[in-house]
Amino acid sequence: MFDWMAWTLPVAVFFTCIVLMLVGMTVWELKSPTVMRKGFLPIATTRGDRLFIGLLSAAYLNLAFVAVSEKMIDWFGLEQEPSIWISFVVSMLLLALVMKEG
Repeated sequence: MFDWMAWTLPVAVFFTCIVLMLVGMTVWELKSPTVMRKGFLPIATTRGDRLFIGLLSAAYLNLAFVAVSEKMIDWFGLEQEPSIWISFVVSMLLLALVMKEG
């Protein structure tokens, strides 16, 4: 069924985290309904809005990392491409920042 996709450990962890966040946000919303607030984002947002914006930001950050990871070998004189776990950790930190301060 999922033969079309390269299911590596980082990909599986990334999608598992997204599913867990969606389940957690659903439970949180049922227990405590959200209110609109304005953070550093230029619009008033709810928790769900910030999650969506954060997930998009995390996805674009991962895509950008994959796009430049091969070039990083030349730029920084590395022996091999940097680990995708670096972009995973940075993207989760970005998501946390958007959720908390956005």
